[in-house]
Amino acid sequence: MTATSTQTNHAGETRGTTRCRNPFYNIKVFVVCHGLLQLSQLLLSGYLKSSISTIEKRFGLSSQTSGILASFNEIGNTVLIVFVSYFGSRVHRPRFIGVGALIVSAAGFLMCLPHFIMGPYEYDKSVANVYTNNTDICQPNGSSQSLTNEQCMVNAGQEDWNVLSILFLGQILLGIGGVPIQPFGISYIDDYASKRNSPLYIGILFAVTVMGPGVAFILGSAMLRYYVDIDKVPADEILLTPKDPRWIGAWWLGFIVAASVVAIASVPYFFFPKEMPKEVSNEVTPEAKPSLIDDSKESLTLSQFIKVFPKVLLRTLKNPVYILVVLAQANLSAMICGLATFMAKFLERQFSITASLANLLIGSINIPGAMAGIVLGGIVMKRFHLSARQCGAMCVVGLALCITIAFPLIFLGCSTQKFASPHNAHHASPGIWQNVTECSSRCSCSDNAFNPICGADGIEYISPCYAGCEQVHFDYKENKVLNYTKCSCVSSPGGDGTAAPGSCGTACYHLFLPFMVLSCLAGALASTSQTPSFMLILRSVNPTEKSLAIGIQFMLLRILAWLPGPVMFGSMIDSTCVLWGKKCGRKAACLYYDNNLLRQRYMGLQVLFEIGALIFFIAVYCVLRHKDNKQPEKREAEGPEEHKLVEKL
Repeated sequence: MTATSTQTNHAGETRGTTRCRNPFYNIKVFVVCHGLLQLSQLLLSGYLKSSISTIEKRFGLSSQTSGILASFNEIGNTVLIVFVSYFGSRVHRPRFIGVGALIVSAAGFLMCLPHFIMGPYEYDKSVANVYTNNTDICQPNGSSQSLTNEQCMVNAGQEDWNVLSILFLGQILLGIGGVPIQPFGISYIDDYASKRNSPLYIGILFAVTVMGPGVAFILGSAMLRYYVDIDKVPADEILLTPKDPRWIGAWWLGFIVAASVVAIASVPYFFFPKEMPKEVSNEVTPEAKPSLIDDSKESLTLSQFIKVFPKVLLRTLKNPVYILVVLAQANLSAMICGLATFMAKFLERQFSITASLANLLIGSINIPGAMAGIVLGGIVMKRFHLSARQCGAMCVVGLALCITIAFPLIFLGCSTQKFASPHNAHHASPGIWQNVTECSSRCSCSDNAFNPICGADGIEYISPCYAGCEQVHFDYKENKVLNYTKCSCVSSPGGDGTAAPGSCGTACYHLFLPFMVLSCLAGALASTSQTPSFMLILRSVNPTEKSLAIGIQFMLLRILAWLPGPVMFGSMIDSTCVLWGKKCGRKAACLYYDNNLLRQRYMGLQVLFEIGALIFFIAVYCVLRHKDNKQPEKREAEGPEEHKLVEKL
């Protein structure tokens, strides 16, 4: 008997020692792996946002359509996340995360497919080099259909539909694959980390995952420096530069890189156990003792789940702290949607910088600023052991300072450069648009022409033809256009009507640095509320309903912010367009915006969402203060049947 007992103990000790030595039984290793996975997942989903303006120009999309595309991954995610989170405590969470990551990777490879099924990118290249016919120069007897016949194909509409279908399908798969990653990972960490370290781990996790969009924008910056058809056109035949308004970068290349990284990051999750030893805390408390959590809970049947879910959902939504924090987070998430999806485009239009530079600045300045704010929030919570009420106060202070810094951004920017076009510029402010119908009427100009030039009079013309230019001067050695002369629409001191190739741009680049500094500070201050608000969610619900509460939280954030947010901002941006491009006779991407309206509406809407978040955080603080001032009351006993079902959660 003694020998048998000794052998049993020895075997148990051996298994325990093996588990201790196995790195996959360490919650810290899981935190590292999950940070890398969420970083790579957000690298993939964020890359679409970094290249959204390029995709708009490539396929002739409006900002509203691109906003719908950006939010489409939330559709497959919204319904599934509740059920996945609800059953989360009884399934093998790491393996579910790994399978989801593989689906995300497949979605990334799918989204680069349109590049390979489409033909080469066609643009207005009538005077792109010295060897082409100058059909874009004013020719009274010329044909206005040459450019149209070159750019428009019979099946153009069908190709556009095929491209959009593939992109939307990829976004749906991206959403489905991402369902288990964040809620399962957070609940797994909170279950097996010590109570003291859990806020720090979650804060670090959020900070690391914020790097995902940051790296995505940097990746977008690198990829958009390459020409879109770099795999189809020899390098010596690529005549455009990134500063040319007609330039399209290699948007598809980043999807291949990001999808490959996600596939690699998914591998460790198939080695983590369903359960692992509870982390040992430095504090000497009973719950700090190492123990292997035993999951002896029964799995709920589908009928039991359907029966209990409405009751638990209603109880969760009736929790005032929970619902107020979620509403505050929804306002912040809507603000983040506007920043993440269209900030690069906003900087391009507002300060006349390239798409590559805009992405680089967002990835290297704005995103790290937000990451610093998240880390600071986690450190403050751990250092000062903040109570729930103090967490609410911290959120209020952070948002109040954020609004103070962000409000001047509404007024800090550039006005639209004056441009000339024969097309009616709708809703254009006085002094923005000039009609050149009369001075270019003798020229045979294409309706689809877009090859901007900057006249000596400071006005930008949408093409040399619409400026009435008769001559073009080349640098034969560099194979590029030097300038245009004898432009009848251009008023210049010498009287020869000269113009330079390219856009005139906006004349307020000196405001760019102050704008970036203030936007970075505002983002950092808003981000300090991320960790304390999330801990308020975790600590305000029944521990047995933690996974479900997280699932409901993300469902509400998707419905209230992530789904409508990009569409809302995209529609708002479209409302400031003063001249739409044309593709095969139909409306395509916007060519010119009213910059003053764009800045006021884009930044103003973000400040409005920040004010909304502040109001809800103030309400959270008031509720928590009221609870602290009251005597603790005994929680009402639950019904016996419901109690048994909830305990299984």
